[in-house]
Amino acid sequence: MTSILSIQSWVAYGHVGNASAIFPLQRLGAEVWGIHTVQFSNHTGYGAWRGQVFGAELIQDCVTGIEERGALPRCDAVLSGYMGSAEIGAAIRDAARRVKMANPAALWCCDPVIGDVGRGVFVRPGIPEFLRDEALPEADIITPNQFELEWLTGREVTTLDDAKQAVTALQSRGPRCVLVTSLRLADTPEGEIGMLAGEGGRFWRLSTPMLPLSVNGAGDAIAALFLFHRLRSGNAETALAAAASSIFGLLRRTAEAGSREILTVAAQDEFVSPSRVFPTAAC
Repeated sequence: MTSILSIQSWVAYGHVGNASAIFPLQRLGAEVWGIHTVQFSNHTGYGAWRGQVFGAELIQDCVTGIEERGALPRCDAVLSGYMGSAEIGAAIRDAARRVKMANPAALWCCDPVIGDVGRGVFVRPGIPEFLRDEALPEADIITPNQFELEWLTGREVTTLDDAKQAVTALQSRGPRCVLVTSLRLADTPEGEIGMLAGEGGRFWRLSTPMLPLSVNGAGDAIAALFLFHRLRSGNAETALAAAASSIFGLLRRTAEAGSREILTVAAQDEFVSPSRVFPTAAC
C-alpha cells in the first residue's frame, strides 16, 4: 500500500490543502498521514475566516511521534503545499529529510504555493524565497503553476520553448520531475488550459477545456493526484494524463452544480475512473 505524509493547511468547511488532497488519495487506495499547518474555518478566498496558523514545532512534534511508531521506513512520499510561514517550510523540509533517511527511495513532492496570474504573490514574506532557495534543491517533484514557474526561474514564459527551458532550469537546481499547471501559451487553443510535465529530458503536454468557474483547492488536488500516479507508474506521462483527466472531471461536476466549493466527495468516482480521458502529446 502506498503511504504518503501530507503536510498542508486544513479547513473545516470546504476543500483546500489537506482537505482537498487527502480524500482523493484515500479513494485511490493510499494510506495518508495528514499533518496540518493551519486549522481554518474555511479558505481565505471568502475574505473572512477563523482559526489559526500552527507553529513549526507542532509539525516537528507530530513527525517525531510518527517516527516513534516506526512508520517512517514505510513512507513512500512527503506531499507539501501551502506553508503559512518560512519557519513551517523549514519544518516540512526537515520532515522530508527524516523520511528520506528512513527510506532513501521516498520522494518529496512540493507544490510551491506562491501566487497566481492576476493576483501576484499572495503568501507571507519569506515563503517564496524559502521555496526557491531551500525547498527546490531538495524536492524530487515540484508542481508550480505558470506564475510560480516564472517567479522561481526569473523567466517569462509565453511559448512552449520558454516553458520547456524554464522546466529544465528548475530541474538543474534539484527536482527531477516537474508538472506545470494552469499553462496558457501562445499556441494554447482558445477556450483551453494546458499542463506540461517534464522528466528525464522528455516533455509531455495536454490541454483541457476551460470551465466557467473560480474555485480554490484544485491545485492541491492535482498535486496529490500527480504524486500518486507518479509513484504507482514511475512515469510522468502516465501521471499527467491520469491527474489531468480526474481534475477536469471534478471541476466539470463542480461547474455543473454551480458550487462555490469543489465537489471532492460528490465527484469522487472521477478520481478512480475519469469520465473523460485526455491523452498526452510528446513535445
